[in-house]
Amino acid sequence: MMGGMKAAVLIGPRDLRVDEVPDPAILTPTDALVRIVASCICGSDLWHYRGFTQRTGRIGHEFVGVVEQVGADVATVKPDDLVIAPFVCSCGVCPPCRAGWPTSCVRMANWGLPDADGNPVDGGQGEYVRAPLADGTLVAAPVQPDDDRIPALLALSDVMGTGHHAAVSAGAGPGATVAVVGDGAVGLCAVLAASRLGADRVILLSTHPERAALGSKFGATDIVAARGPDATAAVTDLTDGIGVDGACECVGTTASWAGALSLVRPGGTVGYVGVPHDVKDGIPIWKMFDRNVSVRGGVAPARRYLPDLLPEVLHGTLDPSPIFTDTVRLDDIASGYRAMDERRAIKVLVRP
Repeated sequence: MMGGMKAAVLIGPRDLRVDEVPDPAILTPTDALVRIVASCICGSDLWHYRGFTQRTGRIGHEFVGVVEQVGADVATVKPDDLVIAPFVCSCGVCPPCRAGWPTSCVRMANWGLPDADGNPVDGGQGEYVRAPLADGTLVAAPVQPDDDRIPALLALSDVMGTGHHAAVSAGAGPGATVAVVGDGAVGLCAVLAASRLGADRVILLSTHPERAALGSKFGATDIVAARGPDATAAVTDLTDGIGVDGACECVGTTASWAGALSLVRPGGTVGYVGVPHDVKDGIPIWKMFDRNVSVRGGVAPARRYLPDLLPEVLHGTLDPSPIFTDTVRLDDIASGYRAMDERRAIKVLVRP
């Protein structure tokens, strides 16, 4: 690297540019310097892109890359390792990390924002990043940068782990009937995760034929092409008037929450991972209390799930890569944002 690198920079609503930014460098002994091999656009990036949040500047939080350099205290990764970067940086040793909640790390850092010490952290949509807390964050995978499994490994940085968290939180497993609210990348990964966990029946709510088709490929046993009360009625009919054991809420709006709560049977569970952006009325606690409905979930601990999911991707028994329906170069990343914003793409993979 000499004289700056290219990275995506959000200037304002729907104004995303690729600019030259300063080269990252090792700033602390726990840092790693990573050359990005593949990154992607997340549905949560669209909230910033659309102006629903006030965030601007460097952006992107999902990538895989090759370690170029490490700080003196880094022990678990080394130069030339291909690594998966979960969407949050975590130390791996604090009480929340040890308890399995790295996304609640006391020294947590977000890609594209300053770390706990005020040092700049690069966004994942660029050519290089400084990865703070490298030992607790990065996970090495024994593959080469041109491996065909790179897209599947990239999905483990966020959406596959997040969909898995939804399914786990909703109680997916043998004998369970699970509904999935949301047919974006996370919802589709929740379908894949629920099927992987052995759920007997996985019902996907989707009014988009292409997304529904991918959901069926991922293991959905039923597709309900409806929303609101019509979807509730359809799922009720499919479950003999009882409702599902668990519902995965993968959107984060008032409507998606109302839908998820309406689908579960008495004593059922809502597993929620949708980033809350439009939940205006709060959770209707009395509807939950009267029906003994439980709610579990939150921001997914993707780093915690990597040791379980990574071997299956490497062995070819788990493949979330079909969620990437478009690929663009970094220079053309704005077109990828437009495609996802207009729902012409489920998820866009970005190559440097």
